[in-house]
Amino acid sequence: MKISVIIPAFNEAEAVADVVRRILELHPDFEVIVVDDGSTDGTGEAARGAGALVWRHPYNIGNGAAVKTGIRMASGDYVVLMDGDGQHDPADISRLLAEADRYDLVVGARSARSQASLGRRLANWVYNRLASYVARFPVRDLTSGFRVFHRRTVLPYLPLFPNTFSYPTTSTLAYLRSGRTVGYVPIEAARRRGKSKISVVRDGARFLLIILRIATLFSPLRVFLPVSAFFFCTGLGYYLYTFWTTHHFTNMSALLLSTSVMVFLLGLVSEQITQLRYDRLAE
Repeated sequence: MKISVIIPAFNEAEAVADVVRRILELHPDFEVIVVDDGSTDGTGEAARGAGALVWRHPYNIGNGAAVKTGIRMASGDYVVLMDGDGQHDPADISRLLAEADRYDLVVGARSARSQASLGRRLANWVYNRLASYVARFPVRDLTSGFRVFHRRTVLPYLPLFPNTFSYPTTSTLAYLRSGRTVGYVPIEAARRRGKSKISVVRDGARFLLIILRIATLFSPLRVFLPVSAFFFCTGLGYYLYTFWTTHHFTNMSALLLSTSVMVFLLGLVSEQITQLRYDRLAE
């Protein structure tokens, strides 16, 4: 089976050549594609000099856009995605590929000590818990960019991938929601070379909003139902309070209870639309 390794890179000249050389030393028959996402530091030239096929975006579009470009270019039966900053060990590629026959998507799950800071460890823990609730499946590392796909299974999902850093989140939930299998392989991630493009403060809230958006896209009832339950319990509690104190059923109680019913029905309709849409993607 032919293997394509895709490395999205933006200003990673310091590390990307070493990553490419290490991959080709271990797997000389692999196709290595570096998508230079509008770098200004010679990333593309460094990767090409190390032996990679390089495609350059004329300007910076985003990590997810680079991934989509690489997948479309790839000719392999399996697609390996990894970062070009030196965090991912090319020696782990074979460990992920060993599980690719069993799962549609294999993810390199980083250990807690591999996280760059306490803030990121806490943020990733929150993301994993939320994704596990939405998917009804234990998600061990939602944001890991080290993963292996069957290329034929990932192509239908490419229009759903955002152009930003959240393609790992989208791909994981898309596969789980469509009934495809996801497996995890424990890995140790090294400290990146160069400066990170992700800010915990700036991007943390954006990632949380993206997860909520994706949750409503893939499993809306898991989002709408708790909101409906909140309004219902609040309305019922307020009604009991006003009945006990004034013996009245107030307009506020009626509004809260009516809102809970409308939110529940909206979630139910959204769930049916989502099911029809992703059943077609899974075919």
